[in-house]
Amino acid sequence: MLRKIMLNDHIGGPAISEVKIGDTVKKGQLIAKPSGLGSNVHASFQGVITEITDLSITIDADNEQPEEFIKLENKENKLEMIQDAGIIGAGGAGFPTHVKLNTKLKDGCIIVNAAECEPILSHNIKLLNESGDKIIKGLKEVMALTNAKKGIIAIKPKHKKTLIHLGKMIKEMDDIELFYLPNIYPAGDERVIIREVLDIELEPGQLPLVANAIVTNVETVKNIYNCIYEQKPVITKDLTVGGRVNGCSDGKAILDVPIGTTMIELIEDNGGYQKNHGEIVIGGPFTGRRGSESSVVGKTTGGCLVAMPFPQETRKIGLLECECGAQKERLSEIAEAMGAEVIASERCKRMTEVNGRYRCDLPGECPGQTETVINLKKQGAEVIIAGACEDWTNTATKVAPRLGVPIYHSTDHVLRATNHKLYRRMK
Repeated sequence: MLRKIMLNDHIGGPAISEVKIGDTVKKGQLIAKPSGLGSNVHASFQGVITEITDLSITIDADNEQPEEFIKLENKENKLEMIQDAGIIGAGGAGFPTHVKLNTKLKDGCIIVNAAECEPILSHNIKLLNESGDKIIKGLKEVMALTNAKKGIIAIKPKHKKTLIHLGKMIKEMDDIELFYLPNIYPAGDERVIIREVLDIELEPGQLPLVANAIVTNVETVKNIYNCIYEQKPVITKDLTVGGRVNGCSDGKAILDVPIGTTMIELIEDNGGYQKNHGEIVIGGPFTGRRGSESSVVGKTTGGCLVAMPFPQETRKIGLLECECGAQKERLSEIAEAMGAEVIASERCKRMTEVNGRYRCDLPGECPGQTETVINLKKQGAEVIIAGACEDWTNTATKVAPRLGVPIYHSTDHVLRATNHKLYRRMK
């Protein structure tokens, strides 16, 4: 079977191939290196190279795949090992971890992001339940690398079983503690975590280093453990399959899926489609992107969610963009799939431009949307599709119906495919 390994999974430019067509590669073999900011890429399957492009390397994988992999060189310099392993932010950011950890924190802290922020996704919690010891050891390694004084695992209190499990493991540790995050989206945003854990409000565009802290995802810490203790490069990914898949409606967490696995394999291997299904969303309901059956698992893939079919809409649509959720491109894509005409678009008032991109000036706390909804209605919008974070329901949901404008959320078709409530919370 042909397996495509992406070369642009990370922040920075695509990695450059180290192999050529016709080469036989082994599992774990280095096949591409970055030319600047980026990460190493390794073969997650044994087989023969059949195609090389600027963005991917295709392997004709052997029918029988070995369990063993080519191990990394065991070095005293752990930061070099992390770089060799091709570790990036597995939570979706994709920033090269060896660059992120190349600093010293005087009396600072490492915060492990265990928010599992997006609804339906559950693989981070499964990882903590099954391999919490690896996360603790990986966290200790990161603390030692950065001279951090304290390690904090930030998690939502609804995960009681996981909290008890972790609490027992760190009971005798003075330098590692648990912190309870609010049970909202986007509790896993770096700036929300810094605000909640350290009571420091970062400005849009500021990094946690300003607060003398580093925030890293649970799975990234697992990859650091694998790198240092097992000399394993990043060749697998944890993710959640859910939605209109038989037996996976509520979300099924799967650990160590080989990178390059296709979405259709994940769907078929976990029960196959349920009837009346819609698009495949790669990632979570809020920030995921549209995929296809041939889309492949990469280093930042968090979910394979099969949605309900889109309702068809003949009325004119206005878009309400959000930096924390769906923005104009994704909202327009949804509107097109609904068969609707987009005639207006407005940004949430919290969106502010910083260095050429929009950021939320106070993530997780939505402002009033009356003015925004009125502007959309004035431009002819008869219906609104919003991509805002969870708190938007206390503003847009109240205002729009009173003004005679029905409202959809960008997550509706995904959440309807599961047993998850729609975001329509009102106070």
